Amino acid sequence: MNPDFSSPLAVPDDLDAAVARGASALLRHQHGDGHWQFELEADATIPAEYVLLEHFLDRIEPALQSRIGNYLRQTQAAHGGWPLYHDGALDISASVKAYYALRLIGDSPDEPHMQRARQAILAAGGAERSNVFTRAQLALFGQVPWRAVPIMPVEIMHLPRWFFFHLSKVSYWSRTVIVPLLVLMACRPRARNPRGIGVGELFTTPPEQIRSWVRGPYRSGWGFVFAQLDHVLRRLEWLLPKSSRRSAIAKAVAWVTPRLNGEDGLGGIYPAMANAVMMFDTLGRPADDPDAAMAWQSVRKLLVIEADRAYCQPCLSPVWDTALAAHAIAEARISDDHLSASCDWLRAREIKDFRGDWVQARPQAPAGGWAFQYFNDFYPDVDDTAVVGMLLHRLDPQAHGDAIARARDWILGMQCADGGWGAFDADNNHAFLNHIPFADHGALLDPSTADVTARCVSFLMQSGMSADHPAVHRAITWLREQQEKDGSWFGRWGTNYIYGTWSVLCALNAAGIGPDDPAVARAIAWLESTQRDDGGWGEDCDSYAGAPPGQYRVSTPSQTGWAVLGLMAAGRVGSPAVSRGIAHLAATQRDDGEWKEAPYTAVGFPRVFYLRYHGYRLFFPLMALARYRELMRGNSHRVAYGF
Repeated sequence: MNPDFSSPLAVPDDLDAAVARGASALLRHQHGDGHWQFELEADATIPAEYVLLEHFLDRIEPALQSRIGNYLRQTQAAHGGWPLYHDGALDISASVKAYYALRLIGDSPDEPHMQRARQAILAAGGAERSNVFTRAQLALFGQVPWRAVPIMPVEIMHLPRWFFFHLSKVSYWSRTVIVPLLVLMACRPRARNPRGIGVGELFTTPPEQIRSWVRGPYRSGWGFVFAQLDHVLRRLEWLLPKSSRRSAIAKAVAWVTPRLNGEDGLGGIYPAMANAVMMFDTLGRPADDPDAAMAWQSVRKLLVIEADRAYCQPCLSPVWDTALAAHAIAEARISDDHLSASCDWLRAREIKDFRGDWVQARPQAPAGGWAFQYFNDFYPDVDDTAVVGMLLHRLDPQAHGDAIARARDWILGMQCADGGWGAFDADNNHAFLNHIPFADHGALLDPSTADVTARCVSFLMQSGMSADHPAVHRAITWLREQQEKDGSWFGRWGTNYIYGTWSVLCALNAAGIGPDDPAVARAIAWLESTQRDDGGWGEDCDSYAGAPPGQYRVSTPSQTGWAVLGLMAAGRVGSPAVSRGIAHLAATQRDDGEWKEAPYTAVGFPRVFYLRYHGYRLFFPLMALARYRELMRGNSHRVAYGF
């Protein structure tokens, strides 16, 4: 028998107190100017690379490196290496970099933790099995020959747009990382490495004896083709005119310089910033050169320095954090003053007139939108823009009407030909490029994804667009095609199917598609089937690598929040599954109003790079509790917003 959800259920007596505690906890983190910015943590790779950067430049800060050393030792796993996420398996590339960083910091290879790390790395195939970007770092330090890195001639800068490879055909994060790296690969500098530290002990075969660094298994036949092309280009590279190389390097520098983005850095992401720092140094720019100094300052801005440890963040997420936090506070109905300040802060960061790299694919689209970071005008983010747009519309559609309209027009202009949306570019889906040897991480592109597409549909519908508008109709058709057989949707930017399914259910609800729709019914059944015995939800990052979707050994606050929010959007407000999820969130809230969350619940690149947003454990549980309270006390159980 199906339960009756037509009449309101009693709201637990302590729910008001839980919402108030959660809102107070979140407001404690708000800055005086109205914005939020939480730490964004990845794996050991970025802090290790920062140590390597200081030794490349010989700008070593012993006290800081000592703190980073503590962080690296604390994050070493029981298996001896370093994982990509909390309690994950050993990752060979992260482990090689972390080990090398500790050696540079001063840890002896004879210390027990270093012996365990070395044994684990060798058992996994040795440093020669690390990925392309790790081998490039090793080449900069003279630990492997440059032939260990797939060939990427800087003359790429001369290629026309019609050529099969062009910078406009890869994602924004790829091009910002690649361009300064092309200069490094052309100039082949050697790190200063003042202490002369090497890691030859991490190789099962001496690097100079390895004949083929580019090898399978390949993900498709394209991989074999590109491997052969790499072999041919490597033999012919010396024939390229020196004048062509000089002009290509000049083009690369001219491309990077206007995109330096002040202290927020090239692309707003660490690998691109660090490559820019090394590029300027390699080209002989002194440390006090304005561009070189600004590039260095942007890297420094990413550091989190605590009393006894430190690490480097991959990027900063203030616009995303502020929009999500404000949505949660708005749901809790706590403080209009705090929300007004947040809106003012966000409005000041709207990209109104500037046309960034996205214009190459969409020259007719009007400017608009928001970036992810404090400032990153070349690269506004479709996802951030939709979430900010929904917030402004929710709080005051009249006062913010101009910004909402600009965001809507830009998002419509960025829709891909398949009906979906990518995060930063349109039609960035040249899938064969993910098989070039340089792209062994498989994350060179920015195609349409269900979570970003769902957010765009939610925003367009909430801001007044009709469900039969051609853009919305095409997007919903695409989302229906992307639904998995089990009823879930893949989550590109959050872990994983729980995130994707929550996102799409919100969009379908905003479009007026209810629980009787077969796609919604299948999604409801999947979410309810993955609820854990304690009432919560959790999903392993390993679900990106074949682990069962929607399953984990513990429940997490953020993933439980997503599942409950998704079910409520699908009309299951009074269901036992939602009630149990709410009870779990209330029971696991700490006395200070916060929740604890160690697992990583977000992703940069599936299988390669995972993230822990330190704010997720606050935003989503609070939003779920507050929404449940409002729906249970209202005359309608339908979620009125797209998010």
